Amino acid sequence: MFESLQAAKADAILGLIAEHRNDPRDNKIDLGVGVYRTPEGHTPVLDVVKKAEQILVDTQVSKTYIGTAGAADFNASMQALIFGDEAPHDRLTTIQAPGGSGSLRVAASLILRAAPDTTVWASEPTWANHIPLLGGAGLRLKSYPYYDTDRHVIRIDEMLSALRKAPAGDIVLLHACCHNPSGLDPSEDEWAAITDVVVERGLVPFIDMAYQGFAKDLEADAFAVRHMVARVPEMIVSSSCSKNFGLYRDRVGTLSLLSADEENRGIVDSQVNNVVRTIYSVPPDHGAAVVSLILNNDALRSAWLLELAEMRDRIQSMRSLLADKLSEKAPDHDFSHLRRAAGMFCFLGISAEQVAELKKDYGVYMVDSSRINVAGITEDNVSYLAEAIAATLPA
Repeated sequence: MFESLQAAKADAILGLIAEHRNDPRDNKIDLGVGVYRTPEGHTPVLDVVKKAEQILVDTQVSKTYIGTAGAADFNASMQALIFGDEAPHDRLTTIQAPGGSGSLRVAASLILRAAPDTTVWASEPTWANHIPLLGGAGLRLKSYPYYDTDRHVIRIDEMLSALRKAPAGDIVLLHACCHNPSGLDPSEDEWAAITDVVVERGLVPFIDMAYQGFAKDLEADAFAVRHMVARVPEMIVSSSCSKNFGLYRDRVGTLSLLSADEENRGIVDSQVNNVVRTIYSVPPDHGAAVVSLILNNDALRSAWLLELAEMRDRIQSMRSLLADKLSEKAPDHDFSHLRRAAGMFCFLGISAEQVAELKKDYGVYMVDSSRINVAGITEDNVSYLAEAIAATLPA
């Protein structure tokens, strides 16, 4: 059986990790892998997570299975975090999922049950794993314009024009905040315009929310979700706790489904739990238990908000610092878009050849598109990084 298989193409990010690790140069810089890093280059366990984990060690009395939907207290807490006080709870179903990726995969299976002929419209570009996850599940995918690689702005008019041509019932995949890979998010007015088109065309919004709290704050970063939930009959929201709680390897997220009415909510709830049962049976418990403890304990929640703000502020400061250094080292080139972006990612706006030169000659690692993880920048390496980038730019 396996003799018919051919080797799969290696993941670009995982390949970069290995190359960077094996590079003997002391001044090498990794701007590829999508994890938060401290100024010392570490991806830490948050202090508040350690405190919550200790509480679990001291108080948890069983490791028996949890249900297909996961822990009810976690789901309720995450639903409140995402949708806010005005959430239409009688129409919402939220289940625990193994990370944002697991949430997306469960959503794909549910979509295929409900509307197998529908098309999912994704931004061009979008997160590299959106297409394999959703398309690999069997969904039909098309793209809508999003990022202008020359001017480093959102192609909002072209995006709206494309969505106005999408057939009613199609699904539009949107990034709630910290668009990956561009880092550029619609303004509130642009979100309102997008929502108008979604409502007019009868489209179903599918919002991926992997970075809540990493752009402005928890409330502002949920604007798109909360604005749309008040106006649309149906919606899908995938969320992840990997970044904002630092629980990357514990695989924690949610899938939320908005139904047209309470009766349909019950049907959707039964179907999504059946999907879970056929894929992984029940979700893992530990990470969700940690998040639930943090969100439902005033002291822990306050400590988490402080650590979240510290991560967000560091990323923003490194983004501005790189833009400042590039203004000094390459004054004839415009990198102002770095300041306009939000979250961990953005495009430098250089060619694949320049990216290769940076890796070969300077030990600076990033994917071919020039998408960088800003968290890999530090005050110690930013001058060297800017000098290296400037050296690859045309005169």
